[in-house]
Amino acid sequence: MSVADHSFSTMTFTEPEPGVGLLTLNRPERLNAVNPGMVTDFEALFAALAGDNTIRVLILTGAGRGFCSGADLSDVTDYKETEAFADPESYLRLGQERYGRLVLGLRAIPQPVIAAVNGPAAGAGFCLALASDVRFASPGAYFIASFINIGLSAGELGSSYLLPRLVGLSRAAEILYTGRKVHAEEAERIGLVSRTVQADTLIETALACARQMIAKSPGGLKLTKRALDRNIDAQSLTEAVDFENRNQALMVFSGEFFKLIQAFAKPPEKR
Repeated sequence: MSVADHSFSTMTFTEPEPGVGLLTLNRPERLNAVNPGMVTDFEALFAALAGDNTIRVLILTGAGRGFCSGADLSDVTDYKETEAFADPESYLRLGQERYGRLVLGLRAIPQPVIAAVNGPAAGAGFCLALASDVRFASPGAYFIASFINIGLSAGELGSSYLLPRLVGLSRAAEILYTGRKVHAEEAERIGLVSRTVQADTLIETALACARQMIAKSPGGLKLTKRALDRNIDAQSLTEAVDFENRNQALMVFSGEFFKLIQAFAKPPEKR
């Protein structure tokens, strides 16, 4: 079953161009905050994308004026009466680990992910942006690791792993310790986003990037994502090159390589 065949209650999925999926978080009245229903939708989405070879790039954005404001805390008092809050083990298993798999799932799908951040990206929304492969932002966007502002550790949903790798340990520490807003202009300057563009061109900018990606071979795109994921933690340059060598050996014999290098072939010599 393709992604297009699924029905989601908290998000919409469209294919604006062949091979490009556009996922829009669709709880604008709550700034697209993540609730249990959205977690369920993400789980279904990841399972579908894992087996869908027609969608080659995923764009992630939010409806309305926000990207994602994080976990929806509006019903937290009601949640306290559920099984998930019975004890620390139950909370870890039924709550924390399930939300944590949002980031792991986004990294695990074979499609590169482009985040089009159109407004606040706070808490879990900040982490979804971090877990994307490429980030573009509108001028009104901002990022905030809000966990420490509500009495939690700022290390949440991969933030303590992903953020230092994007902006460096010192900048990441300051952002996580203070829980302050990082506005779009600063985010671009420190490398948190690739580019800041006007709001009315944000999706088109993401689509333009996606078009460049899907012009490449399917295998090459997938294995590049795998190499980036694996080699950022490689124990040595030798280990990283070994993995790259394995990927290249596969791709040379994929059928695309010899076809695409024909343009570089020397013309036959005249006798």
